[in-house]
Amino acid sequence: MATLQRMIRPALLVGAALALLGNSPEPRTYRLDESRSTVAARVAFFGLASKTAHFPRPSGRAELSDERPDAIGLVVEIDARALTAPDPVTLARLRGPAFFDVEHHPRVRFAGSRMVMTSPVTATIAGDLTARGVTRPATLQVTFAQPPARIAPGEPVHLTAHATINRRDFGLVYPGMPDNLIRDEVTVRFDIRSPRGAAPPPGRP
Repeated sequence: MATLQRMIRPALLVGAALALLGNSPEPRTYRLDESRSTVAARVAFFGLASKTAHFPRPSGRAELSDERPDAIGLVVEIDARALTAPDPVTLARLRGPAFFDVEHHPRVRFAGSRMVMTSPVTATIAGDLTARGVTRPATLQVTFAQPPARIAPGEPVHLTAHATINRRDFGLVYPGMPDNLIRDEVTVRFDIRSPRGAAPPPGRP
């Protein structure tokens, strides 16, 4: 009898743990509103002026967890072929093989997985940025329109973010152009919005 009790007790503990895990709230998943979200990249020229490329209609999703405020699933995907620039010469250079090489690398992607809140509405999100087929770590400085912990089910999510990257880390160079004409630092800015209401978790209606 004692042996039977020793066998049953661990099984009961495992069952209770699985039950608790099964009852934990699912992360709230939001898809990006492609028509209202934007991404832009700015680089300085000649130390005096700058050029900005815009990437319309980014897609992706954001996942927020009430149980783990540090966990986030933020994915932003960009179609580099759709980028716009202030003049035809800049547009051709950015789309061409020296920079984004959109013919061979049409997608730019940021995937974030860890969030550290620095105030009720600001945070850093660490993840990976992929451009031109190269993936490097990147950290977003994020501002939410309202504290994430207070976003009720059914409410939309709105956040803005920026990150500074070194273009050379991704092979974004102009062959034959003097190094001092274009700054290495590129500032990428995100304005991310979701439609009203969280999408159901995968596998649920």
